[in-house]
Amino acid sequence: MESPVHSLNGLFAQLGLPNSDQKIADFIEQHKPVADNTKLAELEFFNPSQQAFLRESLAQDADWAEVIDTLDSLLRHEADIRPS
Repeated sequence: MESPVHSLNGLFAQLGLPNSDQKIADFIEQHKPVADNTKLAELEFFNPSQQAFLRESLAQDADWAEVIDTLDSLLRHEADIRPS
């Protein structure tokens, strides 16, 4: 059986955040860049429940881990993800 593939929109929904493409782009633009020495799950703009989900998903290498890594990368780099 194939593992489910999660999207960035799905991750934002899982975290209880607005998950339209525009809202995701706005969130990333608002919060980047994130310092390289700070773990994603420790960022103050995530609430404790969101932090726990991110931490546990990465620690267990859950099926969310790949898209969490994508979010981490988007928050650390200057690339613009706004829809054209």
